[in-house]
Amino acid sequence: MRLVFAGTPAFARTALTALHAAGHEIALVLTQPDRPAGRGMKLQASAVKQFALEHGMPVCQPHSLRLDGKYPDEALTAQQAIAQANAELMVVVAYGLLLPDWTLHSVPQGCLNIHASLLPRWRGAAPIQRAIEAGDSETGVCMMQMDAGLDTGAVLMRESLPISDTDTSASLHDKLAALGSRLIVNTLNALPQLNAQTQPTEGITYAAKILKDEALIDWQLPALRLSQRIRAFDPFPGAHTLCDGQVLKIWSALPAQLSTRAAPGTVLQLHTDAFDVATGDGVLRVTQVQRPGGKRISAAEFLHSQALSVGMVLGQAAA
Repeated sequence: MRLVFAGTPAFARTALTALHAAGHEIALVLTQPDRPAGRGMKLQASAVKQFALEHGMPVCQPHSLRLDGKYPDEALTAQQAIAQANAELMVVVAYGLLLPDWTLHSVPQGCLNIHASLLPRWRGAAPIQRAIEAGDSETGVCMMQMDAGLDTGAVLMRESLPISDTDTSASLHDKLAALGSRLIVNTLNALPQLNAQTQPTEGITYAAKILKDEALIDWQLPALRLSQRIRAFDPFPGAHTLCDGQVLKIWSALPAQLSTRAAPGTVLQLHTDAFDVATGDGVLRVTQVQRPGGKRISAAEFLHSQALSVGMVLGQAAA
């Protein structure tokens, strides 16, 4: 098929790569404008733009697609580019910009979205993180015909996969990206024969955008809940606490089969390769951390070089 592709991060690049390899013609790529990144904060092209340029695909980078918004000239340029592309369908994957109504009707077969959840569960911006945070046992990918609502469109194809007890947002992202790239190719191949299924009205949940302040560890929460949040916030924004007045990121931790009456945040025991912290319900065993300006290290390395002691309370500012 002749396609317009709209996407920005690595998740979207995986799908674009698969579509290109399958022989589909990418007539136009929409992706977000270059953003400052890295220590030097130099402008950096998105993962999708990098692939598009490497393969000679035309690229359009509007700040907005709203013709009545802050960037009407850019939106109009994008509208004209889509019209000139003369595509049959638009594939949208983690684009990051709202699609106004005109875009949904800008190509004959409309817009098809790869959504990383089993709709209607986890509509919205952060379905991968919220599924892990909630302790879901499975997730998946849906191929959705976009409409005016927030991830409310009919589903053309879906496939589930399990969430393991060790999955982080990073590892689950990669699994879902691979699944999504395979599913979009299968969907386009079968498109004339597929019957779109309206989403059920029961089981709707919303995956709100992840905010940085959510990553501050609240030791009053149960150990299981904290371990889920730590995995959900890896790699962004990284769950953290205060340790002797300094920010300490915690990258890996599991509930320990122990009980305690100690105050939440209290360091209970030091092991050779971990340390135990009291929570609002149960004990969290920490196995991987990161100090300011450092890299991820094992708890064993941290304990060897850090004066952590039993009875210390994490989450408190230095006296």
